[in-house]
Amino acid sequence: MSPMTAFDPADLTLDEARALLAPGIAANAAFDGWGDAARDMAAESAGVDPDIARLAFEGGPIAMIDAWFAHIDTAMLDACPPDRMATMKIRERITALVEARLDAVAPEREALRRALAILALPQNLVRSGKLGWRTVDLIWRRAGDTAVDYNHYTKRGILFGVYGSTMTVALDDESEGLADTRAFLSRRIDGIMRFEKAKAGFLKRTEHRPSLSRFIGRLRYPAV
Repeated sequence: MSPMTAFDPADLTLDEARALLAPGIAANAAFDGWGDAARDMAAESAGVDPDIARLAFEGGPIAMIDAWFAHIDTAMLDACPPDRMATMKIRERITALVEARLDAVAPEREALRRALAILALPQNLVRSGKLGWRTVDLIWRRAGDTAVDYNHYTKRGILFGVYGSTMTVALDDESEGLADTRAFLSRRIDGIMRFEKAKAGFLKRTEHRPSLSRFIGRLRYPAV
């Protein structure tokens, strides 16, 4: 169920409670940090039983950040529906999706700053990587990528770096409409497209070359 869906505060599942409370927690986290106070104020504002809120976020700050990032991901996808993507080239799709996420997170940049500080702690690095990977995977999928071979991972790995650096730039961008961040993103995506073009050309040139691994295999296991 989309976090944008209206919920009945008196009859929530834990997943619904997380989706409902995540944006309110983020708004409070900008001032009070990602902790109990932000959670409890969001629950009170939304009319949610505080015990339900505590149970929904028993994982603490990381669980709250996870839910907020999921909320932002949904806002990003809502801003870039498939019919809109269908009219764009792949570069434009990636740009539009990352910019949509920038727009969704921009009102809560201080909450993002605090969230990234928590995720940068050594004990949270694995979880941080999973959250970032989730986002870049959603971006590539909405952009129409269906690769299941090594391209699946290289595309996401490269975008992971671009996405992370773009969000870092956005934290301190005081230009109107995050113009400097958008220009930075454009340059980095240009780099992705040049890499993909070069990679495709290399693979095409080597498509019919003899396979070294096959040759070595024949030496080891000669045909009878």
